[in-house]
Amino acid sequence: MSRPKVDASDVDALTDAVLTASRLLVAVSARSLAAVEETITLPQFRLLVILDSRGMMRLTSLAELLDVNPSTVTRMVDRLVTTGMIARQANPATRREVVVDLTAEGRRVVRGVTRRRRSAISRIVARMSEDERRGLVGALAAFTEAGGEPAVNAGDQAWI
Repeated sequence: MSRPKVDASDVDALTDAVLTASRLLVAVSARSLAAVEETITLPQFRLLVILDSRGMMRLTSLAELLDVNPSTVTRMVDRLVTTGMIARQANPATRREVVVDLTAEGRRVVRGVTRRRRSAISRIVARMSEDERRGLVGALAAFTEAGGEPAVNAGDQAWI
């Protein structure tokens, strides 16, 4: 399939292309999440992924990473504690603040959703020509780095 050439300085055209690709990735994410766990939302899953990739955290740190108000994180955490996917505890370092971490159930959900997403994305990438795939890794790595998201290696499982 022939695609129009886009000048690298055409930020609007590049932004449109990324937005279109992100729609596809969000759809893949939503389908993967629904197939494994229908009781949590994509934002809640993002919280689980952050805990999976970064470990135990304070609620204020989670709010910053999710770019939401601390009260929003508190409500999300309350729901996820109820489902048994995360656990609250006193911070072992200070005992004055609360931290949250994934439970075995939370880790199981993250792994299951990630396996489904990886499989769906792999099928999409396999339909691309070799020439199209050639620059994809470098471009996506640069995009991810520019956005401040930590890199994910092939062996890592936590993605959203």
